[in-house]
Amino acid sequence: MVATNHSELKKHKNMVLRLLGPGLVTGAADDDPSGIATYSQAGAQFGYGLLWTVFLTTPFMISIQLVSARIGRVTGKGLAANVMELAPRWMVLALVFLLVTANTFNIAADIAAMGESLSLVIGGLNHEHALIFASTSTLLQVFVPYRRYAPVLKFLTLTLFAYVATALTVQIPWSAALLAAIWPTPTFNADYFLMVVAVLGTTISPYLFFWQASQEVEEMNQDARRPLRELTTGGYPEIDRIKIDTIVGMIFSNGIAFFIILTTAAVLNAHGVTTINSATEAAEALRPLAGDFTFFLFALGIIGTGMLAIPVLAGSAAYGVSEAFGWPATLEAKAPDAVGFYTIIGSATAIGFALGFTGLGAIQMLVWSAVLNGIVAVPIMAMMMVIVANSRLMRRFKARRWLIGLGWIGTGLMALAVIALIASFFVR
Repeated sequence: MVATNHSELKKHKNMVLRLLGPGLVTGAADDDPSGIATYSQAGAQFGYGLLWTVFLTTPFMISIQLVSARIGRVTGKGLAANVMELAPRWMVLALVFLLVTANTFNIAADIAAMGESLSLVIGGLNHEHALIFASTSTLLQVFVPYRRYAPVLKFLTLTLFAYVATALTVQIPWSAALLAAIWPTPTFNADYFLMVVAVLGTTISPYLFFWQASQEVEEMNQDARRPLRELTTGGYPEIDRIKIDTIVGMIFSNGIAFFIILTTAAVLNAHGVTTINSATEAAEALRPLAGDFTFFLFALGIIGTGMLAIPVLAGSAAYGVSEAFGWPATLEAKAPDAVGFYTIIGSATAIGFALGFTGLGAIQMLVWSAVLNGIVAVPIMAMMMVIVANSRLMRRFKARRWLIGLGWIGTGLMALAVIALIASFFVR
């Protein structure tokens, strides 16, 4: 009986692991150190007043990532390769170039935050720690094949629970916090509006689109399966798997964002600390107010999410460039068989590390990253919606009306956010 129960438990565990993959990793990677900085600033500056933004972004994040994953699994090609079928090559190359640039700035901010966090915990020099993280991430991607690396990325998603634990270590007036989340009282000024825009832009990022589509292709190739559009019958269980994986991943991602805003609102805002410029600054500010354990959990989360986000940022850039130029694009390939792909991964990470020596602050790098991401996101999202509604490309797996409608609303919101972000540079 014990052996049978153990066998059943193992079977259910394997089933869950199969259901959760690219969507879970993609969602978790969205809560990178740069995202943590944004959510921390939202909580510090406006208290519980921006908790509602997590609920606003969730359905749109789910819809656009569902579209991304569906395109990858149905066509058997990454996002850039699909966009090439609709847009002129020069436009795709321009968008991919902006994506790589934005991702590199984001990598720079994340590596710097990880190095600083480790220094806060164990002491030492920031740049040396940053070098260790950058090198480790690159070596894992280049020398560990996808079939072994994918479980590592899944395991790293567990580090995000540090932010749930962090919230449980501090005193939170739950009734006031939940009321503010469900029934917000907006503050109508430029700073409030721009923070809403920042949360939206942080949550819906183009590197996530490229990554999840390509991960579906990687998973398909692992099992030697065909693109769904080549099947004459069946295939819908795969679509259902993508739905479960993506919905769980995006709810998990936004749930962690909720806890970060909650913690910083309850501790920092409540004690008059209203300006946070980086994730490590948030961790440092928590230490004297909430204690060493809360600080340790927060700092640990920065390191863990960074180790997850850096390969996603570098990998999504490599997928985009490689597909645009027709190079082999897979983490399963050995380095000599995918030189261009791995060169992009190594270069983006190395340049990101080097930017830490230029004197550019984390906020400057994040601002540039946000602007470039916004410029890339809107046309890519629009083309994704055209692709997923295209019978020639998607065949019988063309998206349903509710998904197309939700995706277009998300695209419109993102466009408004980008316009507001760019306008803010001229208003100030």
